Amino acid sequence: MAALHHELGRRGEALAKAHLEAAGYEILDQNWTFGKAEVDIIAYKHQTIIFTEVKTRTGNGFGEPEDFVDERKQRLLDAAANEYIYLMNHQGEVRFDIVAILFKPSGAYTLKHIEDAFWPSA
Repeated sequence: MAALHHELGRRGEALAKAHLEAAGYEILDQNWTFGKAEVDIIAYKHQTIIFTEVKTRTGNGFGEPEDFVDERKQRLLDAAANEYIYLMNHQGEVRFDIVAILFKPSGAYTLKHIEDAFWPSA
């Protein structure tokens, strides 16, 4: 079961990366970790670093994929983002996006890119 979950996540991240690249984003890093946080995709566009969480699901019976980016996950992403910004000496804007992917049993999927999905509270 865990292997299927990881495979689904990898498929979702590959689709999200392709979507971002097609939309003109430069991919800086993937699966970047800091402490207990992992940022799925770090992208760059218009002098903005975009920290992107990819959520992939096979059903929405328990909520939409993006609903699973809870406050705890947002705090972890914020901590990782602060470290990344420090390491890269980035002086521009920062944004947190979510790419939500919902697979149907047929294999078809919907992809929703939510820009500026959240802003961590200080």
